[in-house]
Amino acid sequence: MSFNDNVRLDPSRVSDRRGRGRGLAVGGGLGGGLVLILSLLFGPEVVGQLGLDDGTGQGQGSGAGTPEAITSCQTGADANERLDCRILATAESLDSFWLPYLDQYGVEYSAPGVALFGGQTDTGCGSATSAVGPFYCPVDQQTYYDTAFFDDLVTRFGSSGGPLAQEYVIAHEFGHHIQNLTNTLEAGRQDPQGPESGAVRVELQADCYAGLWAAHASSTPDPETGEPFLREFTPEDLRDALSAASAVGDDRIQEAATGQVNPEVWTHGSSEQRQAWFLEGYRTGDINACDTFRAPDLSP
Repeated sequence: MSFNDNVRLDPSRVSDRRGRGRGLAVGGGLGGGLVLILSLLFGPEVVGQLGLDDGTGQGQGSGAGTPEAITSCQTGADANERLDCRILATAESLDSFWLPYLDQYGVEYSAPGVALFGGQTDTGCGSATSAVGPFYCPVDQQTYYDTAFFDDLVTRFGSSGGPLAQEYVIAHEFGHHIQNLTNTLEAGRQDPQGPESGAVRVELQADCYAGLWAAHASSTPDPETGEPFLREFTPEDLRDALSAASAVGDDRIQEAATGQVNPEVWTHGSSEQRQAWFLEGYRTGDINACDTFRAPDLSP
């Protein structure tokens, strides 16, 4: 999914912390993405039950080198060329979609923070390394991204890559912020694991919210130019998003990490479920279709 070249970006939307890391190893990748919500929201004991590496060993961090300044991200054309600019542009598209969409339901949208980091960063939920992957911290209401993760998404976890695969990840984290605003995020802490758990329902709902955004993305305008942020996307774009959703399934992550699948410690749902709920949001374009808490078997 490509951005329209003339869309204007606001670099102040993103806090760029890259280059400030302490050289901690890039560890869990997508598996680390699982570590993230588990460790920061549900407690380290859940992480231990999954048997996943916490990625805190010493090594060369993803903050190596000097990245281009986020201030040089000015247009949609920049977003089509650079990942950091694409994260910025996706965040602005998500803001422009969610604010009026939630308003019709009487929910006031406050934009979450967007922070780029490399290696290690401090958050309201504690210190985090690249191992945790992209995540949302409800304490400071910020989303965090180490851009090296998106390479891991392809090279270590088998996603096909592509712009919409990356944008899906960002939209999913924004989905957690929407849950925080609508008081459903807490369900994951109250019921943290299992195939029908609150944690799984929280994650699948965030996938559905990502699909909901995708359904409206090509008609959501840039407030400054009035031009839609994104062009109509192709079947290939959709396949890229579904590939990323599959890569973050509990069954796929567990099998890669331990050689076996144990649904009793699931926290995010299977690859098939994650794809299905993204598609549910995309096909319906309706937030009411994303009520995973009323779905008896989590199959849309």
